[in-house]
Amino acid sequence: MRTFSKRAAATVALTTLWSFQALAADLPYLDDRSDAAAVVRSLYNAVSRKEYARAWDYFGETKPAKDFEAFAKGYEATERVDVDTGAVSSEGAAGSIFYNIPVAIRAVDKDGTEKVFAGCYTARQVNGAIQEPPFTPIQLEKGALKPAEGELADALPKQCGDAPPVETDAVFDLAEKDLRGQPPGAMRHRQGRR
Repeated sequence: MRTFSKRAAATVALTTLWSFQALAADLPYLDDRSDAAAVVRSLYNAVSRKEYARAWDYFGETKPAKDFEAFAKGYEATERVDVDTGAVSSEGAAGSIFYNIPVAIRAVDKDGTEKVFAGCYTARQVNGAIQEPPFTPIQLEKGALKPAEGELADALPKQCGDAPPVETDAVFDLAEKDLRGQPPGAMRHRQGRR
């Protein structure tokens, strides 16, 4: 029976670490700020890819940690985060639209431990017509997730905030955009669908 030398053991450990890092880098890059739920998905894509500066940038003036270093350190044991978002609701106020996004995540640590969290994020979009450069896209204002049990779909809150959720048909919107070259929702409004 052979025994591994320290050098061989270190090589195996480094190869495993590089494999995990390569897996994170192989995740498709997602930076979508076109709607509030997409911003949340982009946030966790950045975390899974270990792009903490990009993840930090999805938040507006109110950051989720006292500083960037504390934020990044909070994810040092995290290998990846799976995310599910629910029906978004919105409310207008003084030149901004605030979005409430139901969220459930599964955080997978480097040791394989999985934890599910669920709750709500609030995002803000400042009216583009009143902005001056540099333009500020939709940003996350705050988030409150608590430990949850079960699968993401089961843990996902049905609603966040007081406004009713906005019903969308993402498949219809994509097909409409691709096949007709029209902006999402244009056909639905003409056809009387909401």
